[in-house]
Amino acid sequence: MKPRETLSAFDRHLVERGLRFEGIVVGGAALSLLGIVSRVTKDCDILHPPLPEAIQAAARAFAAERRRLGEGLEDDWLNNGPAALARQLPSAWEERLQVAFSGAALRLQSLGREDLLRTKLFALCDRGLDLPDCLALAPTADELAGLLQWVEEQDLNPDWPAHVRATLADLGKRLGHAL
Repeated sequence: MKPRETLSAFDRHLVERGLRFEGIVVGGAALSLLGIVSRVTKDCDILHPPLPEAIQAAARAFAAERRRLGEGLEDDWLNNGPAALARQLPSAWEERLQVAFSGAALRLQSLGREDLLRTKLFALCDRGLDLPDCLALAPTADELAGLLQWVEEQDLNPDWPAHVRATLADLGKRLGHAL
């Protein structure tokens, strides 16, 4: 899905049903909405709040409509998959939010730069799939050094800190700086 186009259409869908939703978007959809990347994504990850049943039902109905139009939107395209991440973020993350999308019935904010970068660095170390997003965010050497300890603390595996240091060092090298 192209996040801005899909969310604009979903906004109209919500208006037609008299529904409203405000949430916090993360992941690839957030990066796309903020203009950091320009790519399609398979879903729209909502960090907070939990999606009300009426919004989940509207999202499923919207996905079914889009599939009839030939788009490959899955029923769970709008989801709370990363909700647990909210407990891992440093305090006051809510104070650093930025507007990512604002429609008539749908308003989405995203994490501030440092917290968004924090989540993408963790995902890079954890899944190894987020290198293009991390490169697009282009963290400075100071940002990488400042977030290193937080990422190291996200897993209790004794090998995790060394893995994190190696992964962030590789990212830094790709960006032209080292930790």
